[in-house]
Amino acid sequence: MADAPTPGRFEGSVVVVTGAGGGQGRAEAKRFASEGAFVVVTDVDESGLAETIRDMGSRGLAVRHDITREDEWATVVDTAMQRWGKIDVLVNNAGIYWQSSIESETADGFRRMLDVNLVGAFLGTRAVIAPMRAAGGGSIIIVSSTAGCAGFPEHGAYGAAKWGLRGLTRTAAVELGPLGIRVNCVVPGAVDTAMRPANAPSTSRVASPEEIAAIVCFVASSDAATITGSDIIADGGAMVGMGKSPLVAR
Repeated sequence: MADAPTPGRFEGSVVVVTGAGGGQGRAEAKRFASEGAFVVVTDVDESGLAETIRDMGSRGLAVRHDITREDEWATVVDTAMQRWGKIDVLVNNAGIYWQSSIESETADGFRRMLDVNLVGAFLGTRAVIAPMRAAGGGSIIIVSSTAGCAGFPEHGAYGAAKWGLRGLTRTAAVELGPLGIRVNCVVPGAVDTAMRPANAPSTSRVASPEEIAAIVCFVASSDAATITGSDIIADGGAMVGMGKSPLVAR
């Protein structure tokens, strides 16, 4: 169970959360709002966005947003700047998921996975540099997966994208640190959302979306001021436990 929100921790801050039409993104957006932030929630799912901001009042603003399109990232940034004048936090949360063996995966499918799950985060990170520089700093959270830390069967495309996000995080942290911008990677294991199929790789503990949201908010906050370029693994100990049995049968 996630700890209760910290009232006022993000008072006056402006946060952008992608993939906020449901699941983990919705939980993150609501957590930021409950801690005082103004939140721009984005997704291609407009009905989901409406549900996300239903109880946020003036603290929530929904923008339909395809994260693979540069022009739509410009719209998100312009919308936040026009409404609230700054952007303090970006959560690159949006993503897609399916399982397919390398042999059966198509080139188009592989490219689509990279385009949404990796290129989308690159475009978002790049889009907020200017407003964060103008504000004197900020915090970018990139959401990866334990599939970006180890090999899982039928995760060639998804794993490649999620591994790439960890590399993007480190490079961005080095480049943007002088601007006062921290960049970190939150790495969940299994999370109880609609995106997770019944046959997804098991973990020692399945997290709730609210538990991951609490971690994201901590990493984005000044409480984590000394953390940048890091992986924050939130997998219930699954990665540690992998050493108990061989990865390859003999």
